[in-house]
Amino acid sequence: MLGERLWIKKSQNNREFTFSVIWVVIDPEGASAVQSEVSSPMRFAGVQGRVFEFIRGSASLSYVLISAIVIFLLDTWSPLHFAVAVLYSVVVVLATLWFKRLGTIRTAAFCAFLTGLSYIITHGADLDSAASARTLISLAAIAITTKLALLNIATRERLIMVGKEKDNLARFFPPAIVEQIATNDIALSTTRYEPAAVLFVDMIGFTKFCSVLQPQDVIAMLRELLCTLSASVFEHQGTVDKFTGDGLIAVFGLPVVNDLSATNAVRCALTMQARLQAWNDERAASGLEAVAVAIGIHYGAVVLGDVGCESRLELTVLGDTVNVASRVEHHCREAKASILITDAVVRRMQSEGSEGAVRRFTDRGFHTIRGHSDAIRLFAIPRDAALNVNQLLGRVIA
Repeated sequence: MLGERLWIKKSQNNREFTFSVIWVVIDPEGASAVQSEVSSPMRFAGVQGRVFEFIRGSASLSYVLISAIVIFLLDTWSPLHFAVAVLYSVVVVLATLWFKRLGTIRTAAFCAFLTGLSYIITHGADLDSAASARTLISLAAIAITTKLALLNIATRERLIMVGKEKDNLARFFPPAIVEQIATNDIALSTTRYEPAAVLFVDMIGFTKFCSVLQPQDVIAMLRELLCTLSASVFEHQGTVDKFTGDGLIAVFGLPVVNDLSATNAVRCALTMQARLQAWNDERAASGLEAVAVAIGIHYGAVVLGDVGCESRLELTVLGDTVNVASRVEHHCREAKASILITDAVVRRMQSEGSEGAVRRFTDRGFHTIRGHSDAIRLFAIPRDAALNVNQLLGRVIA
């Protein structure tokens, strides 16, 4: 089984995201297992990397020292009668290109020291008004440049952090939602209780595939399948709550509220099945077996929050709505349906003005699902129904 989790490590402002582990366990018969672990982001800390970093750091330090010493020599022994030491500002600017805050501050302090040393060498204890003024101007220039340089470093680091955060969020959220989260500074760690559409999709017959394919072929197939499924989620403004190995859980309407959450979830399910049919046609041409998935959708109130321990948290949705969606997806096998939705989804879609999409489904009546005493009315698209991906993507489903 292949799994992935959206882990959040809390910082003071609850905005630090880490996606740390992708894990794979394949054991179709219990007799053998293949397990691998990949950390993200990957870090290479070999000897060659450390040597390269040392050489690069030494070269940068050499440039700064040589520049500062040249200016010191000009300031001390050249016949020029202007504030040559102002050029130390250039050295501080150069330091920002290679060093972070501490390195820049040390460079500025070194330049200020050289400025004072130059004055002492040339004037001793005499307080020459012109020379003192030039020295003060130089020190002021160094101080101002250092302040601006530190602000520039802070801005640069902030932009890098925002970029990394967007990249991490983009793995689980569509681009439009990523932009809204970053722009509006939406706090993902805040617990919320709101209505949403929850979609479960799971591969049918995964154990059979594991028993006949090599592990690397299983992983390759799963990667292609999950890429197709998650792309459909993002296309319809959904959020990947988590990958479940041979499937995923998606949420529509959170963390950013959407007025078409149920409609988008159903459109996503239809698109998934249509694209899966197109993918299976390609697999058949290559002599590969077809892949089938079951999809269940329910609409209702969910709890969005981070769970886990302080050092490692997972952002997820919880509640009865999630449990029902999972049971509905499992019921697809018994009902011989590729997609099952509940009457709560149908009512929500009708309120969203999507009666046309509802008409695609067949009323299967009331069913009792595991874990629920009350019967739930289900609507289905049969497993053998033909869905044309070009028709689905070429026009908007009413």
